[in-house]
Amino acid sequence: SAYRLCTMRKLPSVLARTLNSGTSGSSVLPDMSEVRSRLRDIVGASTNWRDHVQAMQERKALHTLLAKRQEDLPPKRMKDSYLEVILPLGSQPEIREKYLNVHNSVRFGRILEDLDSLGVLVCYTHTKQEMQPRSPLSIVTALVDKINLRKKIIYPDCDIKFTGNVSWVGRTSMEVKMHMLQLHDGDYSPVLDATFVMVARDPENKRPAFVNPLIPETPEEEEIFKQGELNKLKRIDFSTASLLKMAPTAEERNIVHDIFLNTLDTRMVSFRSRKLPPNSVWMEDAKLKGLQICHPQERNIFNRIFGGFLMRKAFELGWATACSYGGSRPFIVSVDDIMFQRPVEVGSLLLLSGQVCYTEKNYIQVRVHSEVYDPDTREHQTTNVFHFTFISENEVPQVVPKTYGGKYPMNATSMLYLDGKRHFAATMKEI
Repeated sequence: SAYRLCTMRKLPSVLARTLNSGTSGSSVLPDMSEVRSRLRDIVGASTNWRDHVQAMQERKALHTLLAKRQEDLPPKRMKDSYLEVILPLGSQPEIREKYLNVHNSVRFGRILEDLDSLGVLVCYTHTKQEMQPRSPLSIVTALVDKINLRKKIIYPDCDIKFTGNVSWVGRTSMEVKMHMLQLHDGDYSPVLDATFVMVARDPENKRPAFVNPLIPETPEEEEIFKQGELNKLKRIDFSTASLLKMAPTAEERNIVHDIFLNTLDTRMVSFRSRKLPPNSVWMEDAKLKGLQICHPQERNIFNRIFGGFLMRKAFELGWATACSYGGSRPFIVSVDDIMFQRPVEVGSLLLLSGQVCYTEKNYIQVRVHSEVYDPDTREHQTTNVFHFTFISENEVPQVVPKTYGGKYPMNATSMLYLDGKRHFAATMKEI
């Protein structure tokens, strides 16, 4: 099955630890509301929007608590940051409605929000200093490296457990591995694996700040740490080879040229005369747009728009794009390479654009571009680009870029097509 990914790497049992030290068993595990409450306490965030300016002013005083060098901070172990959190969909039916979709399964966008909150708390747990009730660090999500699904359906009436810990540390950044499991017949079985990258900044969220080094203790932890280093190098390589920086490869140029030749109208000797091949859709006809007004309700502990909210909205538009394109219910297979390029301020107009950029058999690769519009300056600025891989219940039409001119015709839709193909190939390699 496409959802049965490589066996989840089990963390050493010594990592087992909960938010409430010394407790065990799902009945006493903290839930997501406690995670968010704990985050507000760690930062000293206001619960009232009117007080947020004062709360941020108070954080300025924490500058004196920042380390001048990473070497001044005590090293931590993987088990020091390990957390388990429960989402009691089975045992507390009253919270089920928030997570329920029309197909009677769990809204994946809500899961993205929960993973984002947990990832931040895991990092605060790693960087916690004794005798400091409030952290001087502003820890924010820099990148969702990968989320791979192992199950097609997430049930709305069975308890879910999240686990997470810091798996790799740079000087100012941390990789967090998280797993989600769901209770069936008395056992928790794996549903998804996620890798996030978080960055630490000063109390005003302006400059990078040092974080505690990480010391692997066992050969298994050494392997996990080494994988974090490899993930970083892989991201650098992928970024270096980006179509925004490098020309397509010869093979990619041939792919686009073949598509171009396949869409030429042979009755007309012209580059501009195009016809759509059978069972195909032009890329320009495979998009959806959305708009969000960013209200205070969606703010994070630093009074910017919560990254999990942005991910949920982007996912839901991506799902709708795949649904309208394929004509049947799509299931999420993978999320990868979500880069948080700039924060979104409360009050922004958030413009989302979903585009089917590659298809293969039942698979639909969707790219969602997110930008903010400033009504005062009338400027648009990109905040995120999201990549989602869906599988549809039925085989889907082939999406075709409308290219034009020259022996090797290249334009924006060709680039989007090739970029989508690259992301799809990277996802399939892991399945």
